[in-house]
Amino acid sequence: MYSIILASESPRRKEILERMGIPYETIPSHVLEVVSETSPSDMVIALASLKAKDVASRIKEKDFKDKKKLIIIGADTMVFHKGQALGKPKDRNDAIKILNSLSGDAHEVKTGVCIIIRDLTTCSEDEIITFDVSTQVIVQPLTSQQIEDYVDTGEPMDKAGAYGIQGGFGIYIREIHGDYYNIVGFPIAKIHEKLLSYGIRIK
Repeated sequence: MYSIILASESPRRKEILERMGIPYETIPSHVLEVVSETSPSDMVIALASLKAKDVASRIKEKDFKDKKKLIIIGADTMVFHKGQALGKPKDRNDAIKILNSLSGDAHEVKTGVCIIIRDLTTCSEDEIITFDVSTQVIVQPLTSQQIEDYVDTGEPMDKAGAYGIQGGFGIYIREIHGDYYNIVGFPIAKIHEKLLSYGIRIK
């Protein structure tokens, strides 16, 4: 049986694993999140890989005496609009600016995932799986008042693209095309599918 290590302190990623009834431990990454890749897919995969590999490098076998098989999962989610990456807003004005740009338009949410499979019972090298998942999101046209009221809740300030679909902004989402949980930040269905292809059941 494999033990899952989430290379993140994201409450949203934790909540998804808990909601699915999948046991896990958390070891957050401390790596500087800077990559040279420029295409959206390459960028999110590179960032996810940085996180997972940082955690993998800090794991000591003595700390996992009773858990000889590990799955380390790193993930990174970014919002892209018209080819531009939209990170977390710097301040209130930046959040308003980002949401104005998304209003009445479609954008893309991408999550890069890096899964490291480590068997401590053998001397074999780690197996590394990387992929990205993309979901299109269409936002209703928003008034300035709606945007400002939402920003003033404080919810957008720690979220890429300045909104959380699972929170108060959900009322303004006209439609999505793809995986909902990918927008939240953790495409659990694809992760499950990839691990199954390696003969690993996490549920």
